[in-house]
Amino acid sequence: MALARAWKQMRWFYYQYLLVTALYMLEPWERTVFNSMLVSIVGMALYTGYVFMPQHIMAILHYFEIVQ
Repeated sequence: MALARAWKQMRWFYYQYLLVTALYMLEPWERTVFNSMLVSIVGMALYTGYVFMPQHIMAILHYFEIVQ
């Protein structure tokens, strides 16, 4: 019961995503290309933030002499 409800909620979120981004007008292969590009760009942004943000935060903290 709970699994069916969760699946229905996920389908509703996906439908809203299609409507907001106007992807419902595209063919399935075009949606796949768009979604894969979106996932790769978001993945690269998250990876870059994970790798470089600690260095930038430490540089800022050293600049303001919060840490030695």
